[in-house]
Formats: sequence, structure tokens, C-alpha cells
Amino acid sequence: MSYVPRLKEEYKSRVISALTEEFGYKNVMQVPKLQKIVVSKGVGAAIADKKLIEYAIEELTTITGQKAVPTISKKDVANFKLRKGMPIGAKVTLRGDIMFEFLDRLITASLPRVRDFNGIKANGFDGRGNYNLGITEQIIYPEINIDQVKKISGMDITFVTSANTDKEAKSLLGELGLPFKKN
Repeated sequence: MSYVPRLKEEYKSRVISALTEEFGYKNVMQVPKLQKIVVSKGVGAAIADKKLIEYAIEELTTITGQKAVPTISKKDVANFKLRKGMPIGAKVTLRGDIMFEFLDRLITASLPRVRDFNGIKANGFDGRGNYNLGITEQIIYPEINIDQVKKISGMDITFVTSANTDKEAKSLLGELGLPFKKN
């Protein structure tokens, strides 16, 4: 028997039936699911110091457990001394078991470490069932050693779902355990 992440098992056993009951789906295939999680980090100071990109890639790889890749600028911006093709950030796309493991660690270990935390905002939906979450400090992750951090920086986490509406996506993410603020 192979290992199955806790949240994946919970999705199959509890979340599908809860969402079917809430929205009245006729078929299991109609129930929205989490397709991928994209963790990205912009490093604006990388124009001056190329080592910052390597640090960002190393941190994202440590946090997610999957190799991160640099993001490349698409056009020239003279005001920022930016040339097309320069690395300006890092990102990693998580799918499958690694995605569920990352989400589990985010909910149970990382978000509770945020100072004065009382839930995440529910206004990060894009209208198509995807949710964006901004993290201000990378030191909330237990995988990061605070003594080895060169510069405290934030990151963006995007949850891509197969939901058609924001209401369905919010219900899905809420059932999976994301702690939304009560309005």
C-alpha cells in the first residue's frame, strides 16, 4: 500500500460529499478540485545582485520540496534598468501528492506562525474560481532556518481550482482547511 497525503484522503472521503450536498451536483466529476498550487516570489533587487535569484530558488525549493525555476522578464524597462531575458524572480508549480503535502504544511504549521493571525482574507478570488494569497515573510515556514536568511521577503501563493465560481472555490478551500476570516 502506497502513501496517500492526509488532505487528499480527506478530499475523497469528506469534501466531495460536503460540496455535493451544498451545491447539489449530480455527478462526482462536477465537484471542483484543487488542480495546482503555484508559489512565486519576485526579486526586484536581482537586477543589481544576481545571487538573490539563487537564494530565492533555494528557499522556494526548501519550502515546497520541489525544484523552483527562475522567472524571466518579458520586456525591457529602462526606468528599472531591466533587460528582456533577465531573471527577476522564482516560481514552483505543485501538483498531485506534493501539492496536498504543501497545503497541509501551510495550514497546520506555517499560517499559525504568522504574528497576530486571525484568518486569511476572503477577497483574493479572481472571478474564475482561483485564489491568491500573499505571504509577507518567508520565515513563517518551519523549513527555513532564520539564521541563514539573507533578506526577509514575501511570496505569492495561487490556488488553481476547477471551480466555475468564487463561491464554489471558497467552499472547496474552506473544506480543505484554509482558515478564512469570518465577516
